[in-house]
Amino acid sequence: MVLFILTLSVQIGLAQNADLQLMQILNVNRNTQLDQPMIFLSESASAVSLCVPTSTFLLGAVSHKRSEKLKAIYMAESMAINTVFTLALKYSIDRQRPFKADESIVKLSVGGSPSFPSGHTSNAFALATSFTVAYPKWYVALPSYSWAAIVGYSRMHTGVHYPSDVLFGALLGTSSAYLSQFLNQQLFKTYQKPKAY
Repeated sequence: MVLFILTLSVQIGLAQNADLQLMQILNVNRNTQLDQPMIFLSESASAVSLCVPTSTFLLGAVSHKRSEKLKAIYMAESMAINTVFTLALKYSIDRQRPFKADESIVKLSVGGSPSFPSGHTSNAFALATSFTVAYPKWYVALPSYSWAAIVGYSRMHTGVHYPSDVLFGALLGTSSAYLSQFLNQQLFKTYQKPKAY
């Protein structure tokens, strides 16, 4: 048991070192010409995540299409589930932000809560996945996931998240959307599995 705990501690230490080394590349040695676009994209996560379900719901209300309103509700549910899991993990793990752990890392964006996982990234991937499940077309999936990936990258570029925060945030957001889909299937018999592109 002691050997297991010691091995786990060494692995966590190595992972932390790898995260810091990647942060040196992505933040300290960053292309500063990308700073303003990355700050904008980083902060777009909240606005886009609010606008897409709201506009989908309004479209359904105006066109009297119940299916559109249900899709909007599903997207909002996905992000609500994601928010609960993200906040629970953030405050139970309580990981220090990279700019606090290493003074050479430059903070360019907001980041006050604990670091792990990245809430902006998990939110972006929850929206990208739920939007793609609601509208299973390649021309929905490609821009949705591209935007979510850029949001994730921007969180590292701006110095507020480690790569592992972003990676886990992407997995968490995607999983939250699929969990929401599963719950809807079980409770309301809606949102069948998307068709292949």
